[in-house]
Amino acid sequence: MFAFIISRLLQALPVMLVVSFISFAMFAYVGDPVAIMLGQDFTEAQRQALIQQLGLDQPFFVQFGTFLGNAVQGNFGISYRLSRPVAELIVERAPATLELAFTAAFLALAVGVPMGVYTGLYRNSWLSKFFLTFSLIGVSLPTFLIGILLILVFAVWLGWLPSFGRGEVVTIAGWTSGFFTLGGLKALVLPAITLGLFQLTLIMRLVRAEMLEVLRTDYIKFARARGLPNRAVHFGHALKNTLVPVITIAGLQLGAIIAFAIVTETVFQWPGMGLLFIQSVGAADIPVMAAYLMLIALVFVLINLVVDLLYYAVDPRLRIGKSGGH
Repeated sequence: MFAFIISRLLQALPVMLVVSFISFAMFAYVGDPVAIMLGQDFTEAQRQALIQQLGLDQPFFVQFGTFLGNAVQGNFGISYRLSRPVAELIVERAPATLELAFTAAFLALAVGVPMGVYTGLYRNSWLSKFFLTFSLIGVSLPTFLIGILLILVFAVWLGWLPSFGRGEVVTIAGWTSGFFTLGGLKALVLPAITLGLFQLTLIMRLVRAEMLEVLRTDYIKFARARGLPNRAVHFGHALKNTLVPVITIAGLQLGAIIAFAIVTETVFQWPGMGLLFIQSVGAADIPVMAAYLMLIALVFVLINLVVDLLYYAVDPRLRIGKSGGH
């Protein structure tokens, strides 16, 4: 197992190197960061001094090498727009994004899996047809439109929930969280639903398809022939064998939730990394944009590693195959 983890981490190194090169190359010549930092009134001497300070007078590959060396040490440079260390900005915004992403992922799994199981077991019931119709709406509507509709109904018309911001938060060991205040929980509801709705419907339809396929297999028929109750057949045999593809999709969707929370954070003005990225794009803030893309790539690499490890816990065939190979 340890060798497997090390091999996967070594495979991730060239991936991170390529992503870092692409992200830096994409934004290296976007905008004029010197003009952004100095404003409108500056002398040529001030301009040249800042160019040398930022290392912008160096060749491209020298700049990239410097950026990569600093990034390995957790130093992503200084934000052109805010004149603050990028690592400090990411650490400051990460709790909001992670809180929103994990809440949305939990919502998608906690609701999507039971709905998928029900529609797979009782596919001809009226409630199953309602769930399938609901899933089509969740898949078809774009995220920003879902967010706007939720704001219109629950914030403007009903006035039950706030329409923007993170609400009241508390700081625990340097980590800010809205889970422990009523205002923070209320502010989290609409963005979490908006961000998790697509994943919820995707997981529901995947679980339904896998359940329908598994229920037709021979070992399920044999389990019924042995006289096992439906509860044991459905949840002890059928559901367990649908979890491998569900784990794959859920893991990748968690990375997608973190990466594409940009739209949701923009609609709800949620103070996370996605909103920081959008603001940085408008100001051609290269260090922030490059650091964000590298961070998202790292998140996907780690999630894929966790998904691979979960396979061993869920599917005994993989453990048997591994042992047989040795």
